[in-house]
Parts: sequence; C-alpha cells; structure tokens
Amino acid sequence: MTQETALSILKTGANVFLTGEPGAGKTYVINQYIAWLEAAGLTVAVTASTGIAATHIGGLTIHSWSGVGARDTLTKYDLDQIVTKERLVKRMKKTSVLIIDEISMLDGKLLDMVDIICRTIRQSAEAFGGMQVVCVGDFFQLPPVTRNGDAMRYAFESRAWEHLRPLVCYITEQFRQEDELLLSLLSSIRRGEIEEDHYTLLNEQTAIEYEDIEPTRLYTHNADVDAVNSAKLAELGGSTKSYKMLARGNKVLHESMMRNCLSPEVLYLKVDAMVMCTKNNFEAGYVNGTLARVVGFDTYDGNPIIETADKRRIIIEPVSWELSEEGKTLASIEQLPLRLAWAITVHKSQGMSLDAAEVDLSKSFVYGQGYVALSRVRSLAGLKVLGMNANALMVDPKIIAQDVRFTTESDAAEETFLAMDKEELATMHEHFVKAGGGIIPNAEAVAKKKTPAERIKKENTQVETKKLLAELGSVQAVAEARSFTASTIVGHVETLVAEGEINVAELEAVLTHEAGWNKTVKAEIFAAIAVHGNEKLKPIYEETGEKYSYILIRLARALATLKGE
Repeated sequence: MTQETALSILKTGANVFLTGEPGAGKTYVINQYIAWLEAAGLTVAVTASTGIAATHIGGLTIHSWSGVGARDTLTKYDLDQIVTKERLVKRMKKTSVLIIDEISMLDGKLLDMVDIICRTIRQSAEAFGGMQVVCVGDFFQLPPVTRNGDAMRYAFESRAWEHLRPLVCYITEQFRQEDELLLSLLSSIRRGEIEEDHYTLLNEQTAIEYEDIEPTRLYTHNADVDAVNSAKLAELGGSTKSYKMLARGNKVLHESMMRNCLSPEVLYLKVDAMVMCTKNNFEAGYVNGTLARVVGFDTYDGNPIIETADKRRIIIEPVSWELSEEGKTLASIEQLPLRLAWAITVHKSQGMSLDAAEVDLSKSFVYGQGYVALSRVRSLAGLKVLGMNANALMVDPKIIAQDVRFTTESDAAEETFLAMDKEELATMHEHFVKAGGGIIPNAEAVAKKKTPAERIKKENTQVETKKLLAELGSVQAVAEARSFTASTIVGHVETLVAEGEINVAELEAVLTHEAGWNKTVKAEIFAAIAVHGNEKLKPIYEETGEKYSYILIRLARALATLKGE
C-alpha cells in the first residue's frame, strides 16, 4: 500500500493499524494525518508506548494520557480513582482520534486497561469509547518489556484489539535503505527464511567504507555502551566542554523526559568526539541518527561545530523537546540534539537511520534485536558486524505468522478503497470530520500544521521574548533572564519576523545592543546577503571575512528580510 492510500483510509475515521518495514514512512504519514486533523478542527491525542517515542512525536506516553500510569493491573478502585479526575475526563471526552505510536512495545494487557478507561469515561460500549484509534508500528521491532517475569502479550493479542477490528494499512514503499542486498536480507528475516548464505554475508561485513567517520557501535546492554563512550572520550586530548539540560514545567513529566531523552542530562564534548544527532532538523541539515565529528566550538556562544560524513559543517544549537496536550506545553527540556556516538544500545537506536554502525549481537537476548540493529543502516557499506550468537537473527514465529495475516488484510483494504470513486471517498472524509464538529481543511491550512514542531509550539514564548527585548535590550540579557541560549532567543526573533510580529524599528533597536553593530557592519552583511541570498549562513559568514558571529549575521538577515533586501 502506498502512503497516499493509507492517508486516505485514515481520513475516513476507521480504526487503523499503520505498519510497514523500517523506512517505509509510517511517521511521515502519521504526521500528515495529524496536521489534517488539527486543520479540520478535530482533537487528536498523540501518544506513544515509551517515553523516547513520545518525545519524538511531541506527545504523551499512553500511560500518562490515559491515567494508567505505572499500574500493572486495573482494579475497580483504580478505575474509580481515574474516572474522578476532572482534567482526564474532560480531555478524553473531547478527543476524536487517539494515536498510539510504537505499538509493538505496548503490552496487550495495558491496551486492554486503556480501552476500559476510555469506555468508562466516554460511557460507551464501543471500543475505546467510540473514538478513532490509530496504532502505529512494526511488530518485528522490539517487543514489550514486562516486569517480574510476567507473561507478555502483543497488542494484537488483546481483547481491545479484537474490539477495535482495525483496518491494516501496510505501507510497502521504502525510503531508508538504498541497498537491494540489505533489503533482501531484512525481508528474509521478516519471513523467517534465514539461511547459511545470510550468515556468510554478514560475517563478510568486516569494514566500514566511509572515511573519517567512526561508526556507532550497537550493543544490547547499557553497560557496554557507557564503558565504550567514557573510554573513547577520555582518550582524546584537549579540554572538555559540558552542556547541562534545562527543564521547565511539570516536574514529574520533565524528569521522565530527561530520563528518556536520547541526549544526556549533561553532555560532555571534546574536539574530535564522535557524536550522533538526536533530532530531525532538515533545514539545518541533520536528522535523528546523523553521525559526525566535533571539529570545534563557536566563538560566540560555545556551541559545537560538527562535520558530517559528507564533509558538511554545522553549528549545533540547543533545541527543545516538549510534552503537550491540546496545544499547551506541559513540560519541556532543552539540550543540544547530540549524544556521544561511539556506542548506543539497540533499544535506543529504534527509529533512527544511521550512516554507519558496528553491530555486536553476541549477547542478543530477545526476539527482534538483530533485526532492529541491522535495519538502522541504509546500506551494507555502512555496516560492520562484530559478533553474532545463534539467536541474533531470530524473530518470533508468532509475529511471522501474524505478519502474513496483516499483509492479506492490507491487500484487501487497499483493493476495496481503490475501487471507490473519488467522490465516494471524499464523502466519507466529510462525514467523519463533520461528526467530530470540524470542517474539511484546505491544503494551505494543513501546510501550516504539517510538522510536529507546530503541534507542540509553546504558546506565547516569542511574545515573551519580544517583551523582554524591549525591556532589557540585548539578546544575551534576554537569554539569561529566560534561561535560554542566545541562539534560541534569536530563533524567537526569526519567528517573530516570519509571523509579522516585529517591525524594522523594533529589530534595529535590538541590534544597537549587539557588540560591534554599526552602519559599516550592516552594509557588509547586507552586501553578502545580496551576493549569496539569505538561505544559508555559512556563505554570508565567509563573504564577510568570518569577522562577525552567526548570531549577529542571523539578526542582520532578519532585518534584511523585514526591509525586503
């Protein structure tokens, strides 16, 4: 099934299981659907089975959203306690669509508990109280983690799944791997058809073909990862720079986010440290999993400068991860989107696309670890296998059998929907939206909400920055007052410019407080912008003789934008 067909099925309001191999674009489809729902005026709850996954999509864990919390069971007393929480009841009754990401890691018992809570609060016998439920994930990924030796049930084995009867949308496009041999290997693992030739192929992966970039080692245990990263950093000469994570909002939530964030609470870096980007920033030129080496530090605010495998140099600025509900930020953390990358666990690599990886599967202990590790890389050229045990490429036979059923169900759903004419499908979309009190959005309205950043945008943060700039004058003073970095404050200024919320006089007043700013500097930077355009900072920086900080150039660029120059 194509992404387009899956998105069209989602818009009908049917319960859906959105699946596909790594790199098929499940996250892309779900983000497009969320944007469409929000533009239509429907309330969507974006959740995930784990804290790491929740920060990736800008939502809450399903445990937090549903009120289940850390419970292993749901007694009558527990249910009574949950359904008396006014805020929980209000948000659940308002929700039209519930999205659960990384469904493979959610135990079926917990899904049953969420179903019971939803039906009780919404006073409906329908599955999950009648809201549309969209489960996203791939059951060949890592399975649920259970406590105290409890028996594990996959989500599709739960009563809730049976009640949902979701349509299966199995996306068959591939956007991550570029290597047909690797794709064939991964497909064979999914079918349980591993042969001696496959082990031979992997044993031949003894070198990485990329120069100057050390591959990330994937281990199955945290102890191995910590030991490798600490030892490698200690081997480097030079001074160490540290970057401490900032946290705001609900203490319990942000402490959970700090534990689950791929970037550490305190990040230690040196020149020549191998790092991995932990968030997507397509405009800046990196994605979650991009490998690079630290080559220096910005003289203005000390942010690291990294060099990627294709020799691009990028100044990495702090970003925020936020948990939000109905457009309001409940908690946020801010840190550089980096982590040391000599090693990482297979568990934390789930969802990443790595340029190069060394994989040690000699201690594999659960189904799917080998598959997850191997599917992180885009090609065999970026893969080196350090070791494998007999179970390394094993996947659960139960999942193989279920996957056949999922494929059959998806083919049937695709055939049914492709047989419909466009008018019939459009009518189904319209009925779903109107039933939730919304209206069918146009393409422009959807485009404004098409990224996770739009969903979790903190209300009034730019307005607060603008107010403080008028009071305190300089970017640095505002950064200190708000416990942000100067780069973050400049980002607010750029947003204010883009949204027409700051004028030329106001921005010029800010620039008068920046060290070194004068008419000559302004003329030089404007001239460089005229030559190179304003899309990339580095050409402007080099054109002006590398005399001015990126902060100053960004502010000048914003002023040029306002003046139409």
